[in-house]
Amino acid sequence: MEQKGKSSFARTMKAVMWSFFGVRRSRDHAADATQLNPLHVIAAAVIAAAVFIGVLIAIVHMVVSKG
Repeated sequence: MEQKGKSSFARTMKAVMWSFFGVRRSRDHAADATQLNPLHVIAAAVIAAAVFIGVLIAIVHMVVSKG
């Protein structure tokens, strides 16, 4: 089941999350290169980076406040 044309923001977010994790099949990467909207990729990356930084700050805050 392959999608034609541009894909949804949810698919873009999934692709960005897999890239943050560092695991991606080359076939999926090639499909993403032709199907994903570049503006969605940028937005998803900024959102994912902000969430990641927020989680790191929360973890550090919890560790420091327990000491």
